[in-house]
Amino acid sequence: MFKTKKTLSFVLCISLILMTFSVCGLSASAEDTVAPVPLDVPQVHIVTSDGNGLQLKKADGYTDAAVTVTDTDGTEISGEAQVKIRGNSTSNLNKKPYTVKFSKKLDVLGMGKAKKWALLANAFDSTQLRNFVGVGIAAELGLDYTSEQRIVEVWMDGSFRGCYHLIEPVQEGSTRVDIDIESNGGMNDFLIEREYNRVEEGATYFRTNGIRFVCNEPEEPTGEQLAYIQGTMDDIIETLKSGSREEIEQKIDVASFAKYYLLNEFIKPVDFDYSSVFFYYKGGKLYAGPAWDYDLSMGNEDAEASVNYAAAQKTDGFYCNTKHLYQWLCGYRWFFDEVRGVYLDHRDYLDSIGAQGGVIDTLYQTYRAAIDRNFTDAKWRIVYYKNFNRMPDSTYRENLDYFKSWCAGRAAWLKSTFIGDDTPCIFGDADGDGDVTVLDATVIQRVLALLPVQKYIEAVADTDGDGEVTILDATAIRLYLVNGLSDTGIGKPKP
Repeated sequence: MFKTKKTLSFVLCISLILMTFSVCGLSASAEDTVAPVPLDVPQVHIVTSDGNGLQLKKADGYTDAAVTVTDTDGTEISGEAQVKIRGNSTSNLNKKPYTVKFSKKLDVLGMGKAKKWALLANAFDSTQLRNFVGVGIAAELGLDYTSEQRIVEVWMDGSFRGCYHLIEPVQEGSTRVDIDIESNGGMNDFLIEREYNRVEEGATYFRTNGIRFVCNEPEEPTGEQLAYIQGTMDDIIETLKSGSREEIEQKIDVASFAKYYLLNEFIKPVDFDYSSVFFYYKGGKLYAGPAWDYDLSMGNEDAEASVNYAAAQKTDGFYCNTKHLYQWLCGYRWFFDEVRGVYLDHRDYLDSIGAQGGVIDTLYQTYRAAIDRNFTDAKWRIVYYKNFNRMPDSTYRENLDYFKSWCAGRAAWLKSTFIGDDTPCIFGDADGDGDVTVLDATVIQRVLALLPVQKYIEAVADTDGDGEVTILDATAIRLYLVNGLSDTGIGKPKP
């Protein structure tokens, strides 16, 4: 009897356990039918073939991987790919940027089919937003072939790497920079990049009028192709130096050059005369752009690093008008007027970037959770890299406020400089700040000592009306400041 009761109890226990597992199984099955919680940003999962993704170095080149990209609605694409560390100075930082090259073209997050994609880490930028804002300005200005971009989160071999910037790299392609590099023996269209002194294996460099470029497309030009590219650039620059407006307009797309100038003059990237500055030749004309690489811009520069970095960090002053092709183009008043026209068309947007509730605030509110996880879950710190980024403030909020304040200050300078308030030019106001001071005499002296005279300076700095800017004009300004008098109209509006 005892054994029977014991057996019965055992059967009942087993039955209860089985019922419990059955109920649990039904519950799990029911949960499986519930729609997944939407993601706030897309996710990129990279699994390398040897599981060594976290130890990758730039010198390693590409390694095989499987990559899955999941959009915020849960849809995903995946494919075989190769992954490598990208970038130059950024490739040495702890938070690595990556290039992902799929084995076949894939439409990633609706940005068009392509094999190659860039994942920018933005390690220099404590706000994680400068690259996104810079490329966004290019899109607002209507620069052709501006890269599409998304804020995403990245996992490398199962390790959460935080907030990244997924963007189309600058390259030839029907969904990228749509140029023809195949016909006419490859001597047709091309894509080049300003490259001051960097040397990379396999790259092809050339100089024209003292300006060094690297040939991006075609990637490996023949000797004949390179001679064609260099000859074309030689001809364009000679026209920029001395041609009429009509002649220049036959050689370059003035609209793209004006938009690209305004973009870079607003954000003041330290690399503007060094690298990441692109030009493409298409259909017999040279175009400026596309936009690229703005983590060290908009005030995020170590002012102690160099004179160039110090100038870039300031919210006032011209920055791009004496660099590479613009050293000649900005010498023409008509080009300055073209830039002013672009500015007036987009002034409201530029003013809104750093405004309360404007572009930066909106981006932060949209991506706040992902940015927070970059510092909490991925455990990245706000870091100062000497000779690169500005010494950051201690909190994210402080760095964001500085970013906003800088953009607001720069927008105010643009307003006065591009005559957004329709203030007329002033005779003698060589630095364009709206007043005649001893700094204007200094500007003239520096121009005479270091730089070719630029025509928009000449228009207001030729105080004695002899047709050229000389030391006598600087002297005339100094006398005006002492006496408050001028027979030539210094200090008065120029009609």
